[in-house]
Amino acid sequence: MKQKLKELTEKRPRISKTIGEARDHGDLKENSAYHSAKDEQGLNEMRIRDLEARIVNAVLVNENDIPKDGKVRLGSTVRIKALDTGDDSEYTIVSEADADVLEGRISTESPIGAAVINCKKGQVVEAELPRGEVKFKILEVK
Repeated sequence: MKQKLKELTEKRPRISKTIGEARDHGDLKENSAYHSAKDEQGLNEMRIRDLEARIVNAVLVNENDIPKDGKVRLGSTVRIKALDTGDDSEYTIVSEADADVLEGRISTESPIGAAVINCKKGQVVEAELPRGEVKFKILEVK
């Protein structure tokens, strides 16, 4: 989160420069470049405020404090098999702020993350996905 915050704060001067250049083009009412840059600035500032709040309220968990009971927990990597298609998938269970499905990180708020949390290897769970209700078997918990 701190790295993302750094990247966003480093974008501020570039966005300000773009706003300044667009402002120099004249009438602001019909200046789409100006309005686009202002929108980008607003979104960037919103993300910065959100990350700052998350960092202030973040709770670091020591890996040694996590029970070693074989259950899927925050930070666990779980390998599952869809019983309808036979497809295997592997996900790391993370907070919503760290989720990125393209990198194999899903949140506990996602349908699959919510279904597997606190479950053990061998259990069959159900998740409501866009394609409908799908049953998964937990193959491995790391």
